[in-house]
Amino acid sequence: MKTLVLKVDAGNPDPEVLKRAGDAIRRGGLVGFPTETVYGLAADAFNKDAVKRVFEVKGRPADNPLPVQVASQDEVIRLVAEIPEVAERLMKAFFPGPLTLVLKASGAVSEIVTAGTGKVGIRMPDHPVALGLIRSAGTPIVAPSANMSGEPPPTTSQEVLAYLDGKIEILLDAGPTKLRLASTVVDVTETPPRILREGSITREVLRAIFVKQGEDMNR
Repeated sequence: MKTLVLKVDAGNPDPEVLKRAGDAIRRGGLVGFPTETVYGLAADAFNKDAVKRVFEVKGRPADNPLPVQVASQDEVIRLVAEIPEVAERLMKAFFPGPLTLVLKASGAVSEIVTAGTGKVGIRMPDHPVALGLIRSAGTPIVAPSANMSGEPPPTTSQEVLAYLDGKIEILLDAGPTKLRLASTVVDVTETPPRILREGSITREVLRAIFVKQGEDMNR
């Protein structure tokens, strides 16, 4: 298989290009795509065979859950068992943006995605291409970084090809990513919430939101 590289304008992506990539996802294909943080690897979050392929092409351990990206907060409801007040507060502040929230997964989310943890990480990217791709696919997508497991996440299409050329159907090339740093991950199933990975949103920025409410966060 040869990976098809499609150039796309980062700020004003061609709907026909997005449709082509979205069609590939609906057919069970894998698509590399840009976000504001790093390049991600997209597959239909509800297609178990496609999700398994993501693990295979990345060499990702099966016990490492896959994050899911959505194009609207309405899509979150289908994916989670509950949305605690703290999650609503963080979504209001940082969706769309470089924040992944770990919540209790609903029964609609496969254990392959959650790796049996019962939790799912959800993010709404702040990038026209990423949001357009999700809308064109018509489904939430699993979206880990488009690299081999254990390697640095790619911030350019060239880096994606170095990892995954010939292993994925389509790569959307919108140039270098803006932030060049992975999203911050916060587990809101715990009280107080716990930062699992500090990324583009710093601990200090997150803590400021909770201090205003007379709360705190686990380190």
